[in-house]
Amino acid sequence: MIMKKTFKYWQWRVIIGSMIGYSMFYFVRKNFSFAVPALGEEYGITDTSFGIIMTLVGLIYGVSKFVNGFIADRSNARWHLAIALSACVIFNMAFGWSADLSRWITGSESGPDFVNGMVATMAVLMILNNIFQGAGFGPCNRLMVHWIPPKELATKMSLWNMSHSIGAGIVAVICGSVVGTMGWRWCFWIPAFIAAAGVLFIIVTLRDTPKSVGLPELADTKTELDDKDTGENYRKFVMKKVFMNPVVWVIATTALFLYIVRFAVLDWGPKLLQQGENQLSPALAGWTIGIFEVAGCLGMVSAGWITDHVFKGKGQRVCFIEMCLTGLCLLAIHLLPEGSSPVAMLVLLALAGFFLYGPQALFCVISGNQVTKKAASAAGGFIGLFSYASVIFTGTGVGMLSDRFGDAFWDNLFLIMAAVAVAGGLLIATLWNIKDDGYVHDAE
Repeated sequence: MIMKKTFKYWQWRVIIGSMIGYSMFYFVRKNFSFAVPALGEEYGITDTSFGIIMTLVGLIYGVSKFVNGFIADRSNARWHLAIALSACVIFNMAFGWSADLSRWITGSESGPDFVNGMVATMAVLMILNNIFQGAGFGPCNRLMVHWIPPKELATKMSLWNMSHSIGAGIVAVICGSVVGTMGWRWCFWIPAFIAAAGVLFIIVTLRDTPKSVGLPELADTKTELDDKDTGENYRKFVMKKVFMNPVVWVIATTALFLYIVRFAVLDWGPKLLQQGENQLSPALAGWTIGIFEVAGCLGMVSAGWITDHVFKGKGQRVCFIEMCLTGLCLLAIHLLPEGSSPVAMLVLLALAGFFLYGPQALFCVISGNQVTKKAASAAGGFIGLFSYASVIFTGTGVGMLSDRFGDAFWDNLFLIMAAVAVAGGLLIATLWNIKDDGYVHDAE
């Protein structure tokens, strides 16, 4: 009984601690989009330039997430997280001085040379930041599969996935409020100060596996690798469970569709909401995106509970239903007549967030159970690589289409996103009847 209580204490300490710790990564990553309108107005930087930066950093993040997934399966999650977040704090502080760095590099106070130098400076700092941002999810995924039994993973990992929306939602409100009063630099400095405190929190709060605090490992999670866990055998295990596993490929491709929709809202939503007939203020646009994230939090928890208690762990079925419902919400936004109340868009966008974030929370639950705790972070990294390939469209693609077609493009963006969401739902429906997990059970 004492051992069970001790395990529950550490389990929830790790879940809540890693939620708060990972949300800090979003403080120093999702702040850039709120500085974009002010940077464009002050320095004349084009949407194409911003789009290229978003594409570069998204691809770098995806590659980093992929690589760090393999590192995370074999390293201490606590220190992996703390070191990565520390680096992100440093690069965000430097980003606030990017205009000063451009003046120093180019020797110009204004003009094309100065602007080009500033774009290059921002790109370099964002790339460096996202190299270390990619080290955030893998260690957390490792913690979840080592501390939570497979039958509880959907509910509790969906709860943990609220950290994405908590971080993105809070930083949206902070940056939306300060950019109009204190200037774009504080969109980077204030989140960096908060994240610096987050580094200390991670070090004090987290521990790696149950074994690291003297507790037994999870029951009924035996794998083929347990008795021969060498580097060479791990590589063979990952090749079989991840790279040659059609289930993982379907999940990864579905994630690509989902992230196209998600990033279209997060990266360009502040700009979209501040233009057109129903133009919102920067602060109100920030609150609107924040509500999208809050609704996403509720959607994650609901999807996890429904998966475990209604669909008996078959999260792929929940993903199919909710991605199709996301598409319907986005279609409804597209069909809103001109002059509609901003409240109508806010409500529909909140519903879209509610349904969209459920599948996002479940992708690594499904893959983690399929590839087991020995390769869960590697599979998460592989899915992350596909997810962030989405920025090829949502970064450079959207920026170029915006500069070329203007309002005609923005007027149809939600219709395009609705089609993308439904396509992703139909794809993951092909996994409707897969087995629950890839562990070796005694009865098998």
